[in-house]
Amino acid sequence: MMSLDDTVSLISLTLGGFILLFGLCSLAIKERLYMSEAFVALVFGVLFGPVCLNVINMDQWQYKDEFTGQLTRIVIAIQVMAAGIMLPKRYLYTELKSLSVLLGPVMIYMWLASAVSVKYIFPSLSFLEALMLASCFTPTDPVLANSIVQGHFAEKHVPRNVRHIISAESGANDGLGYPFLFLAMYLIKDPVTKAVSEWTFGILLYNIGMSVVLGFLLGHGAKRLLHFAKDRKIIDHESFLAYTIAFTFFLMGAVSLIGCDDLLACFIAGNALTWDDWFNNETEDSKIMEVTEMLLNLNTFVYIGATIPWSSFVNADIHMNWSKLVMLAVLVLLFRRLPVIMALYKYIPAVRNWREALFLGWFGPIGVGAIFYYTVAVEAAHHYTLASSTIAMFEPITYFMVLSSVVVHGCTIPIFRLGQQFGRTLSKSSLDFAPLPSTESQQQQRQALRSSEDDAAHAASYGTMAACRVTNSNDSDDLV
Repeated sequence: MMSLDDTVSLISLTLGGFILLFGLCSLAIKERLYMSEAFVALVFGVLFGPVCLNVINMDQWQYKDEFTGQLTRIVIAIQVMAAGIMLPKRYLYTELKSLSVLLGPVMIYMWLASAVSVKYIFPSLSFLEALMLASCFTPTDPVLANSIVQGHFAEKHVPRNVRHIISAESGANDGLGYPFLFLAMYLIKDPVTKAVSEWTFGILLYNIGMSVVLGFLLGHGAKRLLHFAKDRKIIDHESFLAYTIAFTFFLMGAVSLIGCDDLLACFIAGNALTWDDWFNNETEDSKIMEVTEMLLNLNTFVYIGATIPWSSFVNADIHMNWSKLVMLAVLVLLFRRLPVIMALYKYIPAVRNWREALFLGWFGPIGVGAIFYYTVAVEAAHHYTLASSTIAMFEPITYFMVLSSVVVHGCTIPIFRLGQQFGRTLSKSSLDFAPLPSTESQQQQRQALRSSEDDAAHAASYGTMAACRVTNSNDSDDLV
């Protein structure tokens, strides 16, 4: 067994080498192959994990679940802060109706549809246990959503309104996983009346409501302090750029210590920080947040790939096998989100037509947030003494949902691009091999050409007037 120093050195070598190699060809991977960095990092993690080369092996770590929970919590907090910052000014106010639909009926449907899928595939679970498990992968992931809404393909093919609503939804609903998780948990351990009462006051009003208020107030306060320091020239450029990252860690600690939802508070504070676009204008040329996000995201998905519990995907004691997991993934990816978005998109002002609704409905990725909520759910399940067979299902199902989403959503755009290129190739080939016209058709073409020339000669006297009319008509079309 290697010493701790050797283990850390080997992991540093592996992660550092991967980030260097990925960086050297990142433009080709993201802009030409249209592959997300999360997909590439996950594949690398699997390759260097215990299932393949066994370079990164964390199975023997004593505090593996605790470390996983805190790592994913930090990554999500920074990502939702970035999501809030990148939105246009007052976006949470201007798109309040759209977000209310997405975070209300849409998210409730996603939770229930996921739970029904889990219950159908694993009937040994009670429906409340299925609800608790489904809450882990109900929220859309801000880390994977970021890879969808940024980059050359997104800027060229995805409308700005769709990119913004995907970022806003993923940032907000990743902090809203707590109500769904704890409602199921309270209903398992207490009578309905007591459970609903405790959930309403303890989770909705205090945990969620207080997080929104604190995030908004602290975000505005942080912006005013930064404005004050900038106007009086008492803050240097480096500290100004690092302000949001430091503010994220401060907010995580402060909000968490009083028992509120730090992830939701970070997202609200991020948009409050840029409420009037002053901060975005000041940091327009800076990429420090993007660089920090990239480093964290790459390392996190390498970690997730290396810690995928392959052995738990087949477990006869809990009736777990590959076929059930694949069937569950198909049901969740197809029915968890797409049907409700297509049904309600006319009530979402940020979505203008069915094509945008189709894109929004399909790209609801499952990622780092699911791993975080899995660790929270397992800790709560141990605390409330759920059956060990039930707790054993959380890890393989959650990890397989993440694996499926990263692979499927990560390959959707490359497959779409390949389909487009294949279609163009077929069209070009059909034109190249089109049959030559027969002699009879050539004579008909010559006659048509003569008649058109005669018509042109008769109309020559009116040429200037006709041209003027055409020009005026075209100008009016452009203005309209």
